Amino acid sequence: MYYELYMDVFFLVNVTMDYFLLVMIRKMLKCSGSLRRIFLGAMLGAFLTCIIVALPVPYTSVKFILFHGFTNSVMIKTGLGTKGGKELGKALILLYISSFLMGGVFQFFGQYVRIGSAFFVMALVSYYMVSGIWNLIIYLARQSEYRCQVILQKDGKSCEVQALIDTGNTLRDTVTGKPVSIIDKRVVKELWGEDDITGIRYIPYHSIGKAEGVMPLITLDGMYVCRKEKEWIERPLAAICEEEMTADRYEMILNPDVLIGGVDYGNKSDRTTSI
Repeated sequence: MYYELYMDVFFLVNVTMDYFLLVMIRKMLKCSGSLRRIFLGAMLGAFLTCIIVALPVPYTSVKFILFHGFTNSVMIKTGLGTKGGKELGKALILLYISSFLMGGVFQFFGQYVRIGSAFFVMALVSYYMVSGIWNLIIYLARQSEYRCQVILQKDGKSCEVQALIDTGNTLRDTVTGKPVSIIDKRVVKELWGEDDITGIRYIPYHSIGKAEGVMPLITLDGMYVCRKEKEWIERPLAAICEEEMTADRYEMILNPDVLIGGVDYGNKSDRTTSI
């Protein structure tokens, strides 16, 4: 069986797809390659692909190595300016995954589009859809990094909560200088039960949407922060949130300075307390 291949069309198709793929990879790896350089890399990749297709190579395995080993590596190095084998390896993995996703989007829309000139529109739509998929994956991965389980302890009672490690939480106690985390009022009721909360005082704060206010401040016996390993925090301070936090699927906003290695209790100077 023989197929008739128009090299000019084949070249343009490859340039377009390679360009979108390189732009996508540049965004994910935060490479410094300019769009002009990416376009040059896409053209070189498409040109090498056409040469390999045209060459009368008798062995399919040789063409496979030339396509996936040589051509893609040259295209990435030229378009993105990757440094070192590790960065090149990451770029190659992202290239194949992105190609697979774009191919799936193309196949889905291709059954509804019968006009050949609509290819470039489909390529653009595929690029934005796959970019959206990658952004969602990155967002979910980052969300999981900043969430953890925390086991709070007070007077022999313990309570397990979902916590958000919030780098924007710089709340500190102006008296002791200790960093302050924030917990939901329902958690406090679960820990104290029917007993009255003792040792309570108030801490001033300000946040977006509220110029200033005060929150009740309590001292826990301790807490375990469960990440890769359990980290024990001795007598941490916690402010009781006036509003419900469970709507966001966490019951505690963990001050990152509380974590082992980031605690600084020595500086008791007056700091801006914000959340």
